[in-house]
Amino acid sequence: MTAAASLSRPGGRVRSLRRSLWRFLRKQPLGTFGAVVVVVFIALGAIGPYIVPFDTSAIAVGPRLSGPTLDHPFGTDAFGRDQFSRVIVGARLSVFIGFGAVAIGTGAATILGLWVGYVGGKVDIVIQRVVDGVMAYPPLVLALVAVAVLGPSALNVTLVLGVLMIAANSRVVRGSTLAVKESTYVEAARVVGANTPRVIVRHILPNVVSPLIVIATVSLGSVILAEGALSFLGLGVPPPTPSWGRMIGGEESRFYFATNPSLVLFPGAALTLVVFAFNMFGDSLRDVLDPRLRGE
Repeated sequence: MTAAASLSRPGGRVRSLRRSLWRFLRKQPLGTFGAVVVVVFIALGAIGPYIVPFDTSAIAVGPRLSGPTLDHPFGTDAFGRDQFSRVIVGARLSVFIGFGAVAIGTGAATILGLWVGYVGGKVDIVIQRVVDGVMAYPPLVLALVAVAVLGPSALNVTLVLGVLMIAANSRVVRGSTLAVKESTYVEAARVVGANTPRVIVRHILPNVVSPLIVIATVSLGSVILAEGALSFLGLGVPPPTPSWGRMIGGEESRFYFATNPSLVLFPGAALTLVVFAFNMFGDSLRDVLDPRLRGE
């Protein structure tokens, strides 16, 4: 029995997947750590509000500005709200904004990058100059202006951060498209009469999936950090919705930080850990999926 025949059976595919997973765990310890943290983070975003011991908007559930205790592991804020519950529930907002913005930014960037990369010519030149202009400005500055105009809300922050991802990500997709479109099998598809949409979808898109996965994973960390920065500056989701950035940079945190550092310590640690995990997981995926590194 050949190797191809073995892999064609369900058992062969399962064994191959198991070997690939074990190889990833063994060769990418930081990536494995990042993946575990990411899974826990997503799970908390999904079920966090249903498992926390206190309602995040309930006040005076404990002494005001209390440090960590058995009843309140992360302490309480100036209103007596449980910080542990608020940090856990804050993950939901980060999941919503992070995945929503990445879906918008990566999806639009994929369509734009495939199109301009394949068509080329004057269309490509014009689009690239627009991309250059957008990328000349710091993304956070553009986000601050856009959210200030539209107003702070979860939907507006998601849309703004998603749109700001399009320029940089489309350039990555365009580069991959340029590398693939002159391949022999793409030329063969054109010769037999395949139209442009079919060539792009059937022959080019599958070959840019790997960089797209890496882009999306790393971008999640960047988006979550950007949302935290906007909330820190008062332009994120308005209270009483728990937000890690607002918990770090809110008035009570700044005013009472000297007497109760846990107000900033725990949401700051959560934000740092999640961003680090997404970056490590994305870097490991790049090492695994990049063909140039696979043979080293």
